[in-house]
Amino acid sequence: MSEAPCMWMRGGTSKGGYFLAHHLPPDISVRDTFLLSVMGSPDLRQIDGMGGADPLTSKVAVVQKSTRGGVDVDYLFLQVVVDQAIVTDAQNCGNILAGVGPFAIERGLVEAHDGMTPVSIFMENTGLTATAMVETPGGKISYSGNARIDGVPGTSSPIPIEFRDTAGSSCGSLLPTGNVMDVIDGIKVTMIDNGMPCVVIRAADMGISGSETREDLEANTVLREKLEAIRLIAGPMMNLGDVAEKTVPKMTMVSAPKEGGAISTRTFIPHRCHASIGVLGAVSVATACLLDGSPAADMAEIPDGTTKHLQIEHPTGETTIIAEIDNNGAVTSTAILRTARKLFDGTVFAH
Repeated sequence: MSEAPCMWMRGGTSKGGYFLAHHLPPDISVRDTFLLSVMGSPDLRQIDGMGGADPLTSKVAVVQKSTRGGVDVDYLFLQVVVDQAIVTDAQNCGNILAGVGPFAIERGLVEAHDGMTPVSIFMENTGLTATAMVETPGGKISYSGNARIDGVPGTSSPIPIEFRDTAGSSCGSLLPTGNVMDVIDGIKVTMIDNGMPCVVIRAADMGISGSETREDLEANTVLREKLEAIRLIAGPMMNLGDVAEKTVPKMTMVSAPKEGGAISTRTFIPHRCHASIGVLGAVSVATACLLDGSPAADMAEIPDGTTKHLQIEHPTGETTIIAEIDNNGAVTSTAILRTARKLFDGTVFAH
């Protein structure tokens, strides 16, 4: 295969190629070879492809009309690794998810209403469903608006996304070990999966303040080796198996909020420090903040009430998670505000 119709979109703080499923080869190995060539992997610069030399810009959404009741489209997320010949579906991506609703409308999979069009999306990676609300004045998508998210310049049309029943999406349960806190290599951690498998660690326990730039953290070889050692042990404990070649779990180091939020974070995904934080990663970290006894809870600033707006601080700003809490303190649903923009629509080529 040498070419395919493709729409390139920014979704949240990521961007990548959006394909209809039937435009890609059904054989996974052939599909992956094609996508590696499209992105220009493996190459740190991805100079011979569309990738942006960063995990956040080397992503793919595969979308098709769903046959599931009450669901509009099915969405498969694929991470194309920058410097290795790997295409993996081992995780979800809530940022690329933000573009799935507009893409589905653009491709005629969902009929647009006048005003606002809900798009229910089944996430194949995790078996979860989300609902994105897309602004469609006059029955046409509007990408212009006043919504702003940190990590993206300017403003765009808002796309609120609601998640339900995300606990244990990849690991089988919210706390795969059954514990709010475990100890790995002498470090206290919370292993949690509320949409994205994460290992949450106090930044101070890793020898950092938690306010460093991503560049400084990526240059810290000792830190990276310690994080990877913990990650490799955590993988099997989280029911993820051998994670040496996987992009999960994410490793999030937390510290007290510095800009009036709930918590400050620095996240490795898993070997590069994230410029911000993934949508579902933020949901998992926000949930960890609400668990008594977790490393995050001790330093988090939690608002009162059963509807909690939790600002998760990251290197380029903050991501606000809205968590609904029941009478027992359990998280029943989460929502987030994202934006998306169509960048180009046409044909993408491989070797």
